[in-house]
Amino acid sequence: MQTQRPDESVPEDGPPSAAPARDAAAPVPSVRQPYEGRVYERGVYDGAPPRDGADARVGRLAATVERLRREVREAHAAAEGRALIEMAKGILVERLGCGPAQAARQLDTLADQAGLSRLELAADLIDQAAHDRVTEAAREFLARAGDGGHGGREDQDGGRGEDGGQTPSLSVRLRTAESGALAADDTQAVAESLLEHALTPLGAVAVAIWAAGTDASLTLAGCAGYAAEEAARWHYVPPGVATLARRALTERRPVWFASPAEAGLPTLGRRQAPEGCRVTVPADNGGRILGVLEICWPGPLEPQPPQVQRQIEALAELCAHTLDSRAAEAGDAEEVLRARHPGASELVDFADGLLDPALVLVPQPDAEGRLADFRIHHVSAHFVDPVGRPRGAVAGSLLLEAYPMAVGESGLFEKIEHVHATGEPFRAERMVLRALVGQVPLTVEAAVSISRHGENVLLIWRVQDEAARLASVLQHAQRLGRIGGFEENLVTGEIVWNSQLFALHGLPPTAAPIPLEQLPAHTHADDEAAIGRFLRTLLHHRRPASTAFRLQRTDGIVRHIRVVAEPALDEGGRLVAVRGAYQDVSAQHWTEVALGATRDQLAQTEQQAAERNRMTLQLQRAIMPPTRGPIDAGGLDIAVRYRPAEKDHLVGGDWYDAVVLPSGQVLLSVGDVAGHGIEAATGMVVLRNALRGLATTGAGPAQILAWLNTVAHHLTENVTATAVCGLYDPDTRTLRWARAGHPPPVLVRRGEATTLPLVGGLLLGAIAEAGYEEEKLVLETGDMLLMYTDGLIERRDRSLQESLDQLMALARDFGATLDKQLDRLLTYSNSDTDDDTCVVGVRMR
Repeated sequence: MQTQRPDESVPEDGPPSAAPARDAAAPVPSVRQPYEGRVYERGVYDGAPPRDGADARVGRLAATVERLRREVREAHAAAEGRALIEMAKGILVERLGCGPAQAARQLDTLADQAGLSRLELAADLIDQAAHDRVTEAAREFLARAGDGGHGGREDQDGGRGEDGGQTPSLSVRLRTAESGALAADDTQAVAESLLEHALTPLGAVAVAIWAAGTDASLTLAGCAGYAAEEAARWHYVPPGVATLARRALTERRPVWFASPAEAGLPTLGRRQAPEGCRVTVPADNGGRILGVLEICWPGPLEPQPPQVQRQIEALAELCAHTLDSRAAEAGDAEEVLRARHPGASELVDFADGLLDPALVLVPQPDAEGRLADFRIHHVSAHFVDPVGRPRGAVAGSLLLEAYPMAVGESGLFEKIEHVHATGEPFRAERMVLRALVGQVPLTVEAAVSISRHGENVLLIWRVQDEAARLASVLQHAQRLGRIGGFEENLVTGEIVWNSQLFALHGLPPTAAPIPLEQLPAHTHADDEAAIGRFLRTLLHHRRPASTAFRLQRTDGIVRHIRVVAEPALDEGGRLVAVRGAYQDVSAQHWTEVALGATRDQLAQTEQQAAERNRMTLQLQRAIMPPTRGPIDAGGLDIAVRYRPAEKDHLVGGDWYDAVVLPSGQVLLSVGDVAGHGIEAATGMVVLRNALRGLATTGAGPAQILAWLNTVAHHLTENVTATAVCGLYDPDTRTLRWARAGHPPPVLVRRGEATTLPLVGGLLLGAIAEAGYEEEKLVLETGDMLLMYTDGLIERRDRSLQESLDQLMALARDFGATLDKQLDRLLTYSNSDTDDDTCVVGVRMR
């Protein structure tokens, strides 16, 4: 079976599922297909046997083009393989101290002894000498794979194994990609080499190399596998635009994306592979991110092992080297500054030209090339140290040695490191800086600006001294209090206003201030007398003065102003200046006006409410007096009590009734209308009078309540109520009674108190039609029956049954007379709802 050579790239059209988009102007990719002993190209052969003549000539030309292409690719691969072998020869010359010819023979001998091809042995020798990230990635991957680090024998030209069926080892592929990257003329060639030699075996179909600018912008330095028009459209990404590559730049770590659509970020080639997996890796060189390597797969990708991640990071390091070399060769101004940073004259001159303290910082790498600190290369002429040290004590030292507390809560060092890595500038109006004075930490606030210039970092801070902080506090206080200050020199005529005073007068800052003597011309006519007294006290009597007036501005707006001023006298007692302040109290004035109107309206409302409550109470007391003498009706002693609410506005709709009907029966009832006030009182009148009228029909209590429910539902304004209705027949000494959602009556017989059975019955007015149950009770001599409203027993902290139990305990202790018993119940009632209370007591003689 024919296999691909190790150093050959994947055919340009690739597999159908992973074919990268190509430029429309590029040659048509081809795959050779046999037909009757001839070779024809895809795109030329249309499925029918070719005819002699023009078609045959086109087929032969296409075959020739394909052969030449293959030969060019093989020549490139052979050149890259020879580059690795020549590097290995150089290593042997250095180690063995021999000549080139002897080194070549030694390389052949060592390869035969190890059973490897010259190319694989060359890659191993380079790995041993380099000890770089490529070496680590190859060894870690191959050790995990368990193949010993080799994938078959390879010759020096093409890297094909001697058996023709093995793929090249990872070390050979990575070193080949590195060789191609170092020998490439531009970043575009580097991208193509990475895709061909290192990424295609991983299944990737496209790669992009982004160069990071000093302003955190991104420029497409090179790409492979993407269409030309797509690359042109993504040539430049301005700062602040969120893309997949920017995530790696700002987070400073490799970022894997399942797909661009899932990430919700735009990127290069999203139309080509909308569901393709992406990885963006920062190209770091000594702690400074020079760019981003972005790799695209055609579809979803399983989580990759750490060995593959190390391999990708090694490729990103190659890109960083290429971007660094490219910037230096291009003569970029910032990179020129970086190249000559021992002088860094341009940045030093710029820092000295600033009025604020500035430090020029140069990155200080550790032994392994990673950023460890920044050296203070230059201290500006206006430098002010937070702890008072001179410039010479800071210049030349490491940043963390001079300011060890920059790491930690303030986060200053982390901000500098981020700016150096990404090029994204940092600004803060107020940042807490900490420094050590001896062993005592000192905290100051400063405005901080950090920016990267080439490889160097410019740190600017402006420490806020006490005077500046007090001035800022005063300025904000004047703004919040709407206070404008002034000073008028009466000798020279010079007038000084602050910005807030111009705003109070409705004048632009460039307008001429108004002298005090002209203030009456800008005052409301009704306030001219007050301004006159103010000026006489201040200018004539030379005493401090204040007044309030209405300022008429030139824009027609009237403001309420309070002005306070004091005279300034010289040694001879002569008036030389006046200083003072205006305060806009318009909001306070209108608030007081509105508050006064609210008070008046509230007083009127309270008066109306009091009158309404008084009328309600008069109406209720006219219908139901608080007490009524005992009634003798057919052997019954009847007494009633009514206790209104303590607060007039809580007067409710409780009622009682005890009357002898024309039939000789006695009507006994209590009820409670929901709510308080005049509405409840009028509803009570309607239901009480309706109950009396219905009772004269001779109907029983259940029927009377059913009719009363109809009255409450249809003939009132949404009145609901509870009630107990009883009819006592003196001839039979029988009490028939019914209830509508009301507490049951209490019967005291032979020293024991119990509640009557809880017969069924819905409250009045709830529904249009309701049925009620009726019960009978034969009274015995000495029995006492109590009917009451819930104001007698209801408490917020107890259940209704607990309150009933206490009522029955009080009722057992029968008093001398019925009146005294009812008074005792009202006196010792422990209800706390401040509601109306009605009690009807009946005692059988």
